[in-house]
Amino acid sequence: MGDEVVLLDFWPSVFGMRLRIALAEKGIEYEYREEDLRNKSELLLEMNPVHKKIPVLIHNDKPICESIVAVQYIDEVWNKKAPFFPSDPYQRAQARFWADYIDNKMYDAGRRVWSSKGDELEAAKKDFLEVLKVLEAELGDKPYFGGETFGYVDLTLIPFCFWFYAYESCRNFSIKAQCPKLNAWANRCMKKETVAKSLADKLKVGECVIKRCLGLISETVTEGWVDAGCYPSDASPAFNFVCCVGC
Repeated sequence: MGDEVVLLDFWPSVFGMRLRIALAEKGIEYEYREEDLRNKSELLLEMNPVHKKIPVLIHNDKPICESIVAVQYIDEVWNKKAPFFPSDPYQRAQARFWADYIDNKMYDAGRRVWSSKGDELEAAKKDFLEVLKVLEAELGDKPYFGGETFGYVDLTLIPFCFWFYAYESCRNFSIKAQCPKLNAWANRCMKKETVAKSLADKLKVGECVIKRCLGLISETVTEGWVDAGCYPSDASPAFNFVCCVGC
């Protein structure tokens, strides 16, 4: 009997996209189940009773929660193809360090961009760009963070980048102009079939963001997104669409 793999997810979830990319890189067939976050399924509540959030990877009826944990699990279980980590222990440790940096810095910096106004907004945009510039410095002139091949750090960061269009559209700043090497890296990653087919449509998300900012769609459309970590509960009413970070 073969592996049975199920992914409980929500289409714009940054963390869910990580698992979609990871499974695609490994060539793993799986059942995708879209969750209604306003009415969470019994399966989600059973598989993730602690956080009750997506994404959840279910492998042969056993749940693996937290995207960063699930990505490592995928790499360890299906280790014959497209390894996410380098073979050198020090380089593996560095990859984990930068993945941790991304998780600890990107969401908080992005949250402040969406929930701030006036002078606080300008300071938040500056801090957000500083996080990106730190990552750009680590990338340097390499094609990918790990060198010549797409790996763990790339997989961790690239889902955030599809939100850049929404940031630039609603908050009036250019990530491309400020971080050209990081922007080129993102474009390079998105040309990979495994990435392109796993990310949500940035234009679809951007249009929803703009409409929400202009009050053209109701906040009820995004009901349940806070529970998924899709935006902070303290976000200003005009900017309740932000990074779907999940967990």
